[in-house]
Amino acid sequence: MYRKILKIITVLFMALVIIVPVTVKKLPAINEKYAMAEELENNVLQNYVRASALAKEKKNPDDILKSTDNQDGDLKIELPASVGESKQDVSVETDYLTQTVYVKLKTDEENYFTDYSITGNSDYIDSMQYYKNDGAGVIAIATDKLYETKYLIKNGSLYIKFVNLHDIYDKVVVIDAGHGSRMSGAVRNGVYEKDINLDIVLALKNLLDDYSGDKKIGVFYTRTTDVNPTLQQRAALANKADADLFISVHCNSYETGNFTAIHGTQVLYSQSDDRKLGSKRLAQICMDNVTKETGSSAFGLLEADNIYIIRTSNAPVALVEAGYMTNREELDNLTNPDYQKKMAQGIYNAIMQAFDEGY
Repeated sequence: MYRKILKIITVLFMALVIIVPVTVKKLPAINEKYAMAEELENNVLQNYVRASALAKEKKNPDDILKSTDNQDGDLKIELPASVGESKQDVSVETDYLTQTVYVKLKTDEENYFTDYSITGNSDYIDSMQYYKNDGAGVIAIATDKLYETKYLIKNGSLYIKFVNLHDIYDKVVVIDAGHGSRMSGAVRNGVYEKDINLDIVLALKNLLDDYSGDKKIGVFYTRTTDVNPTLQQRAALANKADADLFISVHCNSYETGNFTAIHGTQVLYSQSDDRKLGSKRLAQICMDNVTKETGSSAFGLLEADNIYIIRTSNAPVALVEAGYMTNREELDNLTNPDYQKKMAQGIYNAIMQAFDEGY
């Protein structure tokens, strides 16, 4: 009996092994997206500044912090006597991508948590670490969400306040330039997709930096240089920023890699997001504005919950495939700075329209 059941299971498994690849290959666009997602999700080539590699002291914040209601700010960090109040002696920097606040102190102290006190509210904090780096003592504070910080030095202590982004900004946007570093994406005629994606995002950044409208918009980028954040970091930035919009920029390519007549802009969205002002509507807004601005044809919208950053995004998300690198004319356009600026303008217009519609 057991042998018969085992034989049936084996036959079913072999059938699946044969059927699934054939089925997926009949869907070239989806097949390519699966490949892209798998390539990125398996990427462990880089790990953004992770304090634990250097940490001598890593502790649960509840083991360090002593709560007090009588202080300015959410944290009160006692400073070693050798530390002054200048920027050369104390700095506070936020790595937005990893939601980590780095407090750098000009000190030779080896064991800060043992010899000095930190008081305040641990509700904002996931972990705290202390390590020495380049002659400075560094307290790395990993937060539960993305915050802006305000700080002051008074009476030998550093006071840090964590401020919710939506208490500062009317709208929060996260922009993602796909791929990066050794993960180049599609490559055609010596052109790397990662570079086109970044060029478009940097052109978009210029437009958003110059925004002077009536909304206060906070914009955060997964990358502005040739680095490759993990998929988890890209999605986490949008989620932990409580973003109103999440837009990722990519370029398309036909699965064979050969030059073809296939061309046009495609926008991917989350089919599981059934909000009226959700991912599908955002994708359509992006499509309309990008094709209007660039003259590119609309290749269509594509359901794409198979892609990690789309299926895990809490915010309305649109992944804009600017064009096909496997189309000769479109590749020429995608590498043209003027065309890249038009593409960026289209995405910028889409963001503004989305906010006008109530996103």
